[in-house]
Amino acid sequence: MRTVVFSADFSSERQWVAGHSWAYPDGGPTNRGDNKLDHLTADPAYSRLGTFRARRRADGLWDTGLLTTEGSADGFMVRTGDHLEATVRLPTRLGAWPAIWTWRDGGNEVDVFEYHPDNPDLLELTNHVRQGQSYVRHEAVRPGAVLDLGVTFGRRNVVWTLDGERIFADRQGVGSDWRAYLIVNLSVCAGRYHPAPEPETAEMSYEVRRLVVTRTIGSSLTDDPSEMDHPEDGVAERA
Repeated sequence: MRTVVFSADFSSERQWVAGHSWAYPDGGPTNRGDNKLDHLTADPAYSRLGTFRARRRADGLWDTGLLTTEGSADGFMVRTGDHLEATVRLPTRLGAWPAIWTWRDGGNEVDVFEYHPDNPDLLELTNHVRQGQSYVRHEAVRPGAVLDLGVTFGRRNVVWTLDGERIFADRQGVGSDWRAYLIVNLSVCAGRYHPAPEPETAEMSYEVRRLVVTRTIGSSLTDDPSEMDHPEDGVAERA
């Protein structure tokens, strides 16, 4: 039986810190080395309503919304065996780079998803802890689409779902002692790997309508469904 251990209230200053993350050099506000035009801002209009915004600045950077549980009063961390579910509305503008991911102590990163509208039907799913990755094409994925995403952070197997359908299992897992903070943000591409925003674009956004983490209390890791063998594990693409 799973219990809800975290239900996101993006307006809560106990749950979330805005505009600052140690996943960025010196905590931000910029991360040009990662091909980002971000200039993180704590302005609540950019993140606190669950709509993550980016707006063009006069200096060529973009004010961008980011929330993290790192440094918050509650300090919530996901850990091995947890299951995360999120409902998102994807952005439509070129250059938008939305993501939900985890981070702690310079790593412990698992990407619930990344998306770039120049690849309109593709989700990027990555376990950086043990190097499991897939680019998944799916008919439900398109600019502006509303998606129900799920990830189970298993000890030996991280499993992703889309609208209830299992789309990737990495057979790598995160290990038994893994834990990490949550990050939700909208970055802006600088053009090296994906197109930068078009000159006429002044603003972009995406929504996170729901984000919940559940946990099996008092059960062993082997009770987690992600730990069980599935013949389709590793199948990453659906036409």
